[in-house]
Amino acid sequence: MSLWDAILQGIIQGLTEFLPVSSSGHLSLYQHFTGQSGEAAGLFSILLHLGTLAAVCIAFWDTIWGMIVEFFRMIGDIFKGKFTFRTTDPNRRMIFMIVVALLPLLVFFFLRDWYTSLATDDDILVEGLCFLGTAGLLYMADHLVPGKKTASNMRVRDALLVGTMQGIAPLPGLSRSGSTISAGIFAGLNREFAVAFSFILGIPAVLGANIFEVKDALAQGTQMELLPMLTGMVVAAVVGFLTIKLVRWLARSGNFKVFTWYTAILGTVTVVIGVVEKFLH
Repeated sequence: MSLWDAILQGIIQGLTEFLPVSSSGHLSLYQHFTGQSGEAAGLFSILLHLGTLAAVCIAFWDTIWGMIVEFFRMIGDIFKGKFTFRTTDPNRRMIFMIVVALLPLLVFFFLRDWYTSLATDDDILVEGLCFLGTAGLLYMADHLVPGKKTASNMRVRDALLVGTMQGIAPLPGLSRSGSTISAGIFAGLNREFAVAFSFILGIPAVLGANIFEVKDALAQGTQMELLPMLTGMVVAAVVGFLTIKLVRWLARSGNFKVFTWYTAILGTVTVVIGVVEKFLH
């Protein structure tokens, strides 16, 4: 892999991980049309996700730090016998809701090899159908009346809905951010809080998935050059950080229509190309 190729994929990952258009789908298309499908391409995609994970930690550091501090206070309350699930503290409730939203991943964990096979094969028909699914979710979310729930008053069922959508989102072409933000809006969350909850929820989910996938890739002997790998990760982190700023502004303004049209058009074109390729082969 060339350095320029790593930079391009880092830009694609940084932009599409947080814009509601599916990073896995775009990387899969790029790798498909440049002949890079396979184990090495899958490993590089995982490493790029770690780059955008760093961007989330930086962009939401105030909230994350507040949760870390509250976590240790919560441990102290447990030892003092003062712990209770009934609390209005937003940081503590955020911790509870993140944990609840992660529970559905225990079920979807067993599908991770299937998800990986779809993203690294030579067929892009699934990507096209999932792009269309993303467009449908964004369209419905964009036409709902904005909700008002935040960490202080969101419910367990709201967190489970967002978590379930995150479990489905590894399908290539189905946007993780688009799916989870849309689910949050369906649950009545404030749009800006839906964005924050979605991105922070992705930290343990993406980190956990990537640890398993990197371990599997290394066990299979997959290798990659160090310089392109590090370059791609840094580019993904920088571009990702700037994209998060954009998405937060778009959420406040309620202007996701352009991404609905984009994913609908891209999905249609991808399905057509995928069908044609099947007939040609």
